[in-house]
Amino acid sequence: MITDIEDYFAKGCGRCGRFDTQGCSTRVWQSGLARLRDICLAAGLAETVKWGHPCYMHAGRNIAIIGAFQSNFRLSFFDAALLEDPEGVLERQGPNTRHPDMIRFTSNDGPARMEPVIRAYLEEAKGHAEAGRKPPKDDGALPLPDELVAALDADPALAEAFHALTRGRQKSYVIDLNGAKKPETRVNRIEKFRDRIIAGKGATER
Repeated sequence: MITDIEDYFAKGCGRCGRFDTQGCSTRVWQSGLARLRDICLAAGLAETVKWGHPCYMHAGRNIAIIGAFQSNFRLSFFDAALLEDPEGVLERQGPNTRHPDMIRFTSNDGPARMEPVIRAYLEEAKGHAEAGRKPPKDDGALPLPDELVAALDADPALAEAFHALTRGRQKSYVIDLNGAKKPETRVNRIEKFRDRIIAGKGATER
């Protein structure tokens, strides 16, 4: 998994065997991803690498993360439940995503065509981060740490395996991750947990 931001746009995320080949999803969507990156940087966001993907931050909070797949590429928002989505462009990524949180692109000119909308949504997200606002907890669903949601959205195999776990096993990971004070610690724990989740085990099972 890559740690240098430039490697993502030149070679890919490093999570699969297509890394640094013409078959990598980042090669398919190269110009669209580059434009999406430019939009995020022009919005004044700090760029970093998390979970092998470009992640954009503001006021100490994750704002959005870029991902690429064979059929599309996307910009996913953290704390998306706070966004008003007046244009109705946000989509739900999968069963582990509590709220619609991504803008999906199926053509490389998508970010250029939607730039005003993307910029407006990023500005709204920045405002929430500056104000320290967080989405209300949904009592009807198991609340997942932001870092776990992002990891599941960025890793379809992990998402499928986690969703297949019993609620008790899912909860064991949530409890363990919530016990970590720093986001970096939670990210590291998720990486260590991956094989166990894929194997269908809980956090304390061997």
